[in-house]
Amino acid sequence: MTRPILLNCDMGESYGAWRMGDDAHAMPLVDQANLACGFHAGDPLIMQRSVALAVQHGVAIGAHPSYPDLQGFGRRHLSCSPEEVTALVLYQLGALDAFCRSAGAEVAYVKPHGALYNDLVRDDALFAAVLRACADYRRGLPLMTLALADNARERRMADAAGVPLLFEAFADRAYLADGQLAPRRLSGAVHHDPQRILDQALAIAAGEPFPDIDGAPLRLRADSLCVHGDNAESLAVLRRLRARLDGL
Repeated sequence: MTRPILLNCDMGESYGAWRMGDDAHAMPLVDQANLACGFHAGDPLIMQRSVALAVQHGVAIGAHPSYPDLQGFGRRHLSCSPEEVTALVLYQLGALDAFCRSAGAEVAYVKPHGALYNDLVRDDALFAAVLRACADYRRGLPLMTLALADNARERRMADAAGVPLLFEAFADRAYLADGQLAPRRLSGAVHHDPQRILDQALAIAAGEPFPDIDGAPLRLRADSLCVHGDNAESLAVLRRLRARLDGL
C-alpha cells in the first residue's frame, strides 16, 4: 500500500427514544465521524453527545447533511432546487458547528447523506449547490464524495469552486461497473458476509481490484473508507480492519 487510507463511519443517527448504531464502541476505531445534523436523524442532544464522543477520541468531525426526510431516513429523493440544497446544507452545517464550537472543535469536512449523496453523482446543478455551500461556509472546507472509476467531472467542478475533495469508498456495499453504488433494491447490494467486507476493504485500501456486483474487476482510488458500525457483526469487521490497516 503506497499511502494510508482513513476509516469513517456514519454516526449520531439516533433520534429521541430511537437508537441506531453503537457509536461508543465504533468511535475509537475510526478516523472520521460523519455526524447526522437533524434532517435525517440526530436530535440536538444526540448531536451534542456525538461531538463530545468524537472529541474524546480525537476523531475528525464531518457534517452529514441530508434532504429533510426524517421519516425516510434521508433515503428518498426530494425535488429540491439547487438554491434550496445550498441553503439546507448551510443550515445543517451551522447546527453541527455550534456544538463543535462549544466543545472546542470544528467541522472538518462535509459528507452528504443518503439520497442527496447519490443525487450528486448524477446532477451537476446539485453537486455545484453543495460545493457552493462548502465554499460559502468556510474557505478550504472539504467535500467528501463517491470515488468512481473516473472522477474527472467531480475534480473539474470542485477546482472551479475552490473546494477540496475527499473521495470515499464503501467496504460493505456492492458496486456497479462505473463505480456507482448498486441500488439497495438490487439483490446483493449490501454485503453481510464479514470476510467479504474485509476483503473488499483491504483491496480498496491497497488500490487493488475487487469484484463489482457482476463479478468484473473494479479498481477505485479513495481517501477514506466507510464501514458501518450499527451491529455487532459490523463492529467485529471494523475491529479487524483497524488492526490490519494499523499493521500495514
